[in-house]
Amino acid sequence: MSKNVTAAHTAVDIQRVSLVLNDLRLPAIKLVWADFAARADKEGWPGARLIAALAEHEVAERDRRRIERHLSEARLPPGKTLDSFAFDAVPMISRAQVTAMCSGDAWLEKGANLILFGPPGGGKTHLAAAIGLALIENGWRVLFTRTSDLVQKLQVARRELALEAALAKLDKYHLLILDDLAYVTKDQAETSVLFELISARYERRSTLITANQPFGEWNRIFPDPAMTLAAVDRLVHHATIFEMNVESYRRRAALQRQSRAGRPPTYATIKSTEELSRSDNQIND
Repeated sequence: MSKNVTAAHTAVDIQRVSLVLNDLRLPAIKLVWADFAARADKEGWPGARLIAALAEHEVAERDRRRIERHLSEARLPPGKTLDSFAFDAVPMISRAQVTAMCSGDAWLEKGANLILFGPPGGGKTHLAAAIGLALIENGWRVLFTRTSDLVQKLQVARRELALEAALAKLDKYHLLILDDLAYVTKDQAETSVLFELISARYERRSTLITANQPFGEWNRIFPDPAMTLAAVDRLVHHATIFEMNVESYRRRAALQRQSRAGRPPTYATIKSTEELSRSDNQIND
């Protein structure tokens, strides 16, 4: 057989492989199979080794693309990782326990919850987002949202007679992170949809909540005492609770900057950092 005929057959085979890989929806293998095949010919790989290498590459690429999709939909605040979380500043939180929870198997499969209490600036949002990120990397689906934002969306869904569908749509997330629970307005309509959300996920899907107030002050969120009791009961029935009663990161950092500048903290600095600690802490908590 002439070289021209052989080259023509090779070109046809290459086209056939490309078409078949398209039909099988194997885009990662389509991009690299020729390089893998050339290496296999050069190094004398057996056929099984070549097939295994291509299959493993496809699986790895699918995992990477899946994590990218899940990170995009999760809406996590950027830069919040376990490596950047100051565990030494929150001695009541065990790094080992948090790391173990990031596998997700022991609690997400059971629909258990995680609740983070503490003053503004104490690291609640950072830790919640870092846990969410680690869970996504381990294959779980997560959604991060300010509680007030989600409650407003659910109120719109209720007015449009689509609340049940909206709640069902949230079921695809193994973990729903509700940040800043305390900032929900004490309004019957808002707290009602919040309670329905908590009830809908109860013992089915997990919820992580960050809150400034302990349970004893949740009557500021739910105007109905019976609703308060029922919401707390559903959240804590299967829950891990972290109490992060530490000084605000932001206030401490501001005072440290003042100290490094060679002058003692002024009254104005202290007051401004106190106001900062009371401000909305979605980004920097």
